[in-house]
Amino acid sequence: MQIVYIDKKYRFVEIFDQRSGINIQSGILDENGRDTGINPFQRSYPRLIDVGIMGHCIHGKYGLCVKSGVQCYQSGASETQPNMLLSDYQSIIDQSAGKLQSVALGGRGDPNKHERFQEILEYTVDHNIVPNYTTSGLNLTHEEVYQTALHCGAVAVSWYRSPYTLSALDAFCSAGVTTNIHYVLSRSSIDEAIQRLESNNWFGDGRNRINAVIFLLHKPVGQGSSSEVLDINDPRVSRFFSLVENHAGDYQLGFDSCSIPAIVNFSSSINPDSIDTCEGARFSMYITPDMFATPCSFDQNLDYAVSLRVFDIEEAWNGPTFESFRGKLRTSCPSCSNRSLCMGGCPLQPSIVLCGDKK
Repeated sequence: MQIVYIDKKYRFVEIFDQRSGINIQSGILDENGRDTGINPFQRSYPRLIDVGIMGHCIHGKYGLCVKSGVQCYQSGASETQPNMLLSDYQSIIDQSAGKLQSVALGGRGDPNKHERFQEILEYTVDHNIVPNYTTSGLNLTHEEVYQTALHCGAVAVSWYRSPYTLSALDAFCSAGVTTNIHYVLSRSSIDEAIQRLESNNWFGDGRNRINAVIFLLHKPVGQGSSSEVLDINDPRVSRFFSLVENHAGDYQLGFDSCSIPAIVNFSSSINPDSIDTCEGARFSMYITPDMFATPCSFDQNLDYAVSLRVFDIEEAWNGPTFESFRGKLRTSCPSCSNRSLCMGGCPLQPSIVLCGDKK
């Protein structure tokens, strides 16, 4: 099913295909309705909301992230808040129907272990919004796979380098779910990433049935240490992006928007129309399990948080707190020729911006 969204305030049109997940967006339209080719800076309402339905991680006490070499940016091993109430989640969906394309279910733990997981998926789909989520895959059940295949647009399995990682990937792929790998790229993990790209082998048997590998930059928030942040002068970084540029595997490669400065600096042949920089407060937001809206889930200090107990989503989106976040993206690096492509990178964590010209 294709959904057409007309943003009258910012004068552009979107066509979203719910089955494929492809979003086609026009440029800003002039007074005669002609496309100017200029990309809109923001939307009147989020296109995507990352909803932290998990307040705690049932696997955290086992140290899964630590054992896998991933440092949880949401401190899932130590933070133990209640999971989001179903009524709160329903409030988010009720406010968003007709405006929101999709939700990314997340938080501190595997969303498929939320006690109202099936109801959350059903309520989302009933309001014509596509749910997606990321999971470790540990203790994945047949019912969870079935509900995912029935309701979700896609699922991502975190690359935890364990038998349950491959088992979850196999289960989702076998059920026909659009399945991605989420790979945290850090100083400790980049060598493996290079080797995997060189061999084009993720399952270990050459059967790459996944849709894509999505690389996520390591961030020094939560349990993430600054010592794992990639250095632009590390020769492995340029080697990695050269492999990305020449990728010819039978699966796609993707990146979080935090990686865009690196792509701009290292990958000259990648089509600029295929990338978009930080979407926080422009096209997406995060909502915590206790109902605070913030431009990005990496705002773990809640520096830009707005209580949805006090304001509704649209008020938070158009309010001064979110506007101050957008202001950084509007004004950063004014003299840089690549400003329109990366807008200075992450406003929250400047240390992760892989650019040698810090304007």
